[in-house]
Amino acid sequence: MILLATAGPATALLLMLALHLFFFDLIDPMTGLLSDYAVTSTMTETVFALGMMALAAGCVATSWTLTRFDPSRTAATRVLLIIAAAGLVLATVFPTDVSTTVTSLSGEIHRWSTAAVFTSLPVAGWILTRRGPLGAAGLLARASGVILACYLLSHPTSPVSALIGGETYFGLLERIVVVLEIFLVIALANVGKVGLRAFTPAKQPEIALNG
Repeated sequence: MILLATAGPATALLLMLALHLFFFDLIDPMTGLLSDYAVTSTMTETVFALGMMALAAGCVATSWTLTRFDPSRTAATRVLLIIAAAGLVLATVFPTDVSTTVTSLSGEIHRWSTAAVFTSLPVAGWILTRRGPLGAAGLLARASGVILACYLLSHPTSPVSALIGGETYFGLLERIVVVLEIFLVIALANVGKVGLRAFTPAKQPEIALNG
């Protein structure tokens, strides 16, 4: 599980990179959303789904890792990680609508599921680090929260999007948020690993017997 906590997000990041390298001509990264890959072609849908599932597995594994070293302090963070994992699964099962507006139940579920993922991960990192040193997890949580706010303001559905020209770069902001949150899950997993090592009793030296 400790290995999965890191391998899951790393796999998601590699698959996201593969989508942009091998299917760069299908979706404009500046104005297209990552969810659009799920309704573009069978291949992009498969790669997108595998990436979402890998990140969901990483969230669950990270939650388990945090349980092992400090259950009381990490309770809220672990719950939010499970919420993020559930949101990733739902967003995969229920794809977005092809149109720019939500017109179906599947699209509505997808929208709220991704909203849960985007918001729960930064809050999870903030809660875990708010009373101690920030470290990588704290910095990534706060950075992803700031970029998320910028993304929401630039999204075409935002009332201020036209004022800030958000329709020309909101897709890029979404990708930055996703990358930051993937690294955030890895950083949270590392917090769990460090905690596990700190709470693992040292091996007692063997006493040599002479005679």
